[in-house]
Amino acid sequence: MNPAEAYILKQPEPYKSILLQLQILIEHVFPEVELKYKWRIPCYYIGTRPICYLNQSKDYVDVGFWHSAHLTKHTEHMVSENRKVVKSLRYRSTAQIDDALFMNILKEVENHKNTSFLK
Repeated sequence: MNPAEAYILKQPEPYKSILLQLQILIEHVFPEVELKYKWRIPCYYIGTRPICYLNQSKDYVDVGFWHSAHLTKHTEHMVSENRKVVKSLRYRSTAQIDDALFMNILKEVENHKNTSFLK
């Protein structure tokens, strides 16, 4: 088991279930994605470019997107909190995860993967 998987599995509930559900959705949209352990959190990469990270923080799970400037849809659901580059989605329970919305955001990332930010 790699450290990123261990990070997910060691989280207390409900965070472990949230992380596992998000992991399934990310890997469904991006079958070629690689889960790495960077900065002590799970990070998804395509090739050498980061796509998003998963972080259990305080009382929620944060899904951060590094290239959020390229994301134009569903931004009203994202949090930036004084961050210049990263925007994220936050979940406190699996019931809060809208699978279709989350996958639409990932597909927008996928639509930009042939642009310079994913090369």
